[in-house]
Amino acid sequence: MARRKRKGMFGWIWSLVALGAGGTGYLSSEQIQWLVWGAKQVQKEVAVLQGEAGLGQAADNQNDQPVRVYFTKPENNGPAAGDPASMLCGYIDAAQQTIDVCCFELDNKVITAALTKAVQRGVKVRLVTETDYIGESGVLALRAVNVPVVDDQRPSALMHNKFMVFDGKAVWTGSMNFTENCAYRNNNNGIYIQNSRMADNYSTKFKWMFEQRKFGSAPLFGQIPNPTVQVKGDFPIENYFSTHDKGASHVVETVKKATKSIHFLAFSFTHPGIGQAMLDKSRAGVHVAGVFEKSQTTSGHTEYQRMKEAGLPVFLDANPRNMHHKVIIVDGEVVVAGSFNFSNNADRTNDENMVIMHNADIASKFEGEFQKVAGLAGYTPPGGAPAAPKPESGFPFNLTSFPKIPGSK
Repeated sequence: MARRKRKGMFGWIWSLVALGAGGTGYLSSEQIQWLVWGAKQVQKEVAVLQGEAGLGQAADNQNDQPVRVYFTKPENNGPAAGDPASMLCGYIDAAQQTIDVCCFELDNKVITAALTKAVQRGVKVRLVTETDYIGESGVLALRAVNVPVVDDQRPSALMHNKFMVFDGKAVWTGSMNFTENCAYRNNNNGIYIQNSRMADNYSTKFKWMFEQRKFGSAPLFGQIPNPTVQVKGDFPIENYFSTHDKGASHVVETVKKATKSIHFLAFSFTHPGIGQAMLDKSRAGVHVAGVFEKSQTTSGHTEYQRMKEAGLPVFLDANPRNMHHKVIIVDGEVVVAGSFNFSNNADRTNDENMVIMHNADIASKFEGEFQKVAGLAGYTPPGGAPAAPKPESGFPFNLTSFPKIPGSK
């Protein structure tokens, strides 16, 4: 059953418009003028942040790599050079011709400012987003500079992607929504892949949504051109999209190949097949350990309790906001990542994307993030000292002004 959808920050605007339009969906000239005025006010606020978008120009020690990985730093509780949002702004700034944006939410000010700057210098920007968040500040700001916007218009499912395609040559994906919370307060990852064949995959998916208004149901879709891509350095990346590519089956297949270890970070983990595959590997002697987002374990459908009862070292996260990763690391060599939560909704209902990267160096970066997050949650590696110090408060900073809201992104 799909979870109930929530209205975005400015959802009330569209509700009022619908009432004023008598439910017809048509707007009067006065209503249109009012919406444009509101969007311009948002745009004025974003304009003062134009300089901040330059954070992405900070030195990147991965700039010779075809795949670059970044992790949020919730302990900073704000923008910092080198964080995923600032690096994403750098890639936006570097785009010359086109940027296709496909995002669940958009209210991050520096990302919005960078996209606005791109439009102003002549880059063609297009946006696909989730209907529930069509009224968010970033969407309004882009509308104000004439960026065309398409939303999924599905009441019981989510357009849950968080990707961009730059000039048809490179892709940004990962778990990070393009929001203030996800960029600065939640644990997240961002992945930049410089490969035209991978970009072709994401461009194909974007065109289905933007040009053909195809969302959700598998029968609507054709074939992604490159399900497996060899990137520079000669390692493969598998690439799948929900619902048509049956993402959960590929996760299960990857888990079943584990011979030494499975480490995971999961915002939502309710898929019984993925959970069972991990339990089976644990019984076969593979070390299985993971961290669950605390707010998502209150229902009776999570895999947390089943793994806990089986004796697996699984923990609830220590971030007072959200641990928003959707990551599995297998044998320190393979990484599953993307927007795909480990749930039936992600597999069967939502629009999602996933990459499975077969590279030990990339896996090492994700393993470092796992050890950091898991250490704060109380995990101790087999035969070793705690992976990271666990402060008395459970997290190395105070976010009492930003209380955790169950189910929030």
